[in-house]
Amino acid sequence: MSKVTVVGAGNVGATVANVLAHKDIVNEVVILDIKGNFAKGKALDTWQQAPIDYYSTKTTGTDNYKDTANSDIVVITAGIPRKPGMSRDDLISTNAKIVVSVTKEILKHSKNPIIIIVSNPLDVMTYAAYKASKLNPNRVFGMAGILDTARYRAFLATALKVSPKEIQAVLMGGHGDTMVPLPRYTTVAGIPVLEMMDKKKLNAIVERTKKGGGELVKLMGTSAWYAPGAAAAQMVESIIKDENRIFPCCAWLTGQYGLRNMYLGVPVKLGKNGITEILKLKLNKTEMKGLKKSADAVKDVMNTFKKMKIK
Repeated sequence: MSKVTVVGAGNVGATVANVLAHKDIVNEVVILDIKGNFAKGKALDTWQQAPIDYYSTKTTGTDNYKDTANSDIVVITAGIPRKPGMSRDDLISTNAKIVVSVTKEILKHSKNPIIIIVSNPLDVMTYAAYKASKLNPNRVFGMAGILDTARYRAFLATALKVSPKEIQAVLMGGHGDTMVPLPRYTTVAGIPVLEMMDKKKLNAIVERTKKGGGELVKLMGTSAWYAPGAAAAQMVESIIKDENRIFPCCAWLTGQYGLRNMYLGVPVKLGKNGITEILKLKLNKTEMKGLKKSADAVKDVMNTFKKMKIK
């Protein structure tokens, strides 16, 4: 029996639950939200979709943490979304309090769950959940790199007029404007991308990727949800199936890449116990410089969070 709880019934949380239900790999998905009827409605709508799209995963909506008891995995999407003109860092005070509170409530009813953070600012919210949970850091990590890499790959697929299925890429660093796409590790059906596209065009795509979230906020007036929700669901799938797929995730660093005591986006293996390995890539000087710059930006927000002394 496997059970996944998604905290937050907004656009992202509802998408996580819906995509997971369609994968038909868990017995139950619980959607929890302070607006209980809203969560119940989203869950009921997804359950009524089951006979049409042919899956058996039961979806339940609630505002009571008791209904999350014995969850194997918890995906936390709760928090206020980013509005036009608002940076991810502006969200820190409100969302940190929400994430800390949610984490503590979850652990009253589930002994040793794996926790995936989606709330922004992502890297610092993952740190907040880790501190609040006191779990092994391999069981507390964040979804960012899969989404950022997906945007990068989608832009490349459009530019090259190829299927996005053909494109593989690695992206590191914080979730925001300082993220570090790695063209050297980007391939199209195994072909290095720089053999198919000139450097100027590729750099323009890299810059668009860095501002990918902001582009959608400008278009819609709120944060994205289809791709972020699907990205979190993909992480859950790798854990449930113990696939050990390699994804860029926000992970706790203990000296890798010369960084320690912080969460940052790096390539990892995801299996039944969470992060089973952090991969060490041989970055060149330029790539390492970009990663250190991104880490410094994350540390600044971490220091802001620490000063708040949220308990």
